[in-house]
Amino acid sequence: MRSQSTRNDIKTNSLKAWILAARPRTLSGAAIPVMIGLAMAYKDIQFYEYASFQWIAALLCLMFAFIMQIDANFINDFFDYANGTDDLETRLGPRRACSEGWITTKMMRHAIALTTIIGCIVGLPLIYYGGIEMILVGILCMVFAFLYTTHLSSMGLGDILVVLFFGVIPVCTVYYIQLHTFTFTVFWESIACGLVIDTMLIVNNFRDRDSDREVKKNTLVVKLGEHNSLLLYALIGWISCLMGVVFWINGSILAFILPLFYLLLHNYTYLKIKRINHGKALNLCLADTARNIFIYGLLVSIGMLV
Repeated sequence: MRSQSTRNDIKTNSLKAWILAARPRTLSGAAIPVMIGLAMAYKDIQFYEYASFQWIAALLCLMFAFIMQIDANFINDFFDYANGTDDLETRLGPRRACSEGWITTKMMRHAIALTTIIGCIVGLPLIYYGGIEMILVGILCMVFAFLYTTHLSSMGLGDILVVLFFGVIPVCTVYYIQLHTFTFTVFWESIACGLVIDTMLIVNNFRDRDSDREVKKNTLVVKLGEHNSLLLYALIGWISCLMGVVFWINGSILAFILPLFYLLLHNYTYLKIKRINHGKALNLCLADTARNIFIYGLLVSIGMLV
């Protein structure tokens, strides 16, 4: 293990190393379901005489989402290194903190414990706003943050977990905290949100499909094959946007129309993935997909509020 400095003069356990380990670019994926859930709650709050928008609860939801995303990133970094799946010579994805020597494994273990505790502290006040059931939600988020990397991603269940924990659970929970109920429209859009965010996992696994296949990591991309995985990426974007027709039916036509502009970027990225097909250059498509996801969430939220 390198202990003094690493490539690009990143000192071990330095502030810069921790910022890189936290993967700031992934935080937009954590923010989007919270943003959509809050926008829908703010839109619907007029129909509930007893309700008022809880800004402190909204902030706590956003903070909890950020902390759990960072926690999941630390867990992924540590266990991939510990299990030997982060190979410096063959890795195609962005460089990782433990394998690069930016963070020692001892410090990463401490960081995982600390972020988990901070997540509990930030999430605990949400019991006041959402009820005792928030404890169960928090436990599920923390347990599956560990299980995703350690077991479930290699079983091809990662995509299901993304739809659940970046779609259904956060969108519905955030809405519930504000209004103490949720509707079919909220549930429907939570699935659409999760599907959009899953496009990032598909790109990530498409890039790593050959190495994953060699180590028997049976992601959905490995199971479907190259052609079907590309088709799935393309279809998910369209399906998610078309699911927004429920907004139109309920009188929020802009929440359906505005996200259609996301499809322009989505289709362009799909063609880019298809053209590049292999190698580290697919990381550009990963960044493009993250941008597209953020734009989708922003457009849905604006459509709900305008």
